[in-house]
Amino acid sequence: MNKETQPPSPRERLYRRERRSVPAARAFAREALAEWGMRERADDVVLCVSELATNALLHGVPPGRGFLLRLLPYGDGDGVRVEVHDSGDGVPAMPQAEEREPGEGGRGLLLVSELADKWGVGERGPGKIVWCEVGAAWARPPVTARTAPTRST
Repeated sequence: MNKETQPPSPRERLYRRERRSVPAARAFAREALAEWGMRERADDVVLCVSELATNALLHGVPPGRGFLLRLLPYGDGDGVRVEVHDSGDGVPAMPQAEEREPGEGGRGLLLVSELADKWGVGERGPGKIVWCEVGAAWARPPVTARTAPTRST
């Protein structure tokens, strides 16, 4: 990101406790990253959003509640912080390899730990915030039909 350019504004959205919230959260993240011009590790960020949102739905969101997804630029605007806020009890932990049966779930936090530069859990009342940070270079805004260079044939 150019030092003369302001970093993108944080984005957030609330989601209900329902399965379609995870694909909606992925789409929201893709849209925000595209608007911010972040291409370099956008797929990593979207996968982290998917895993953290899934974990919130399966383990952190009590019936009748939802979760909040926040996307925030961090550093000098060269990375993104993903936060998933839920109101459930407990602290997520990465299961050890010997604790998982083949074909079972439980790989979400393992994926997040591999893709993100760092991740963690913070407190909130009630519940928790599970977050990760993914460093990336901010690219120029995407070329649009208005700004696309013309070709001569």
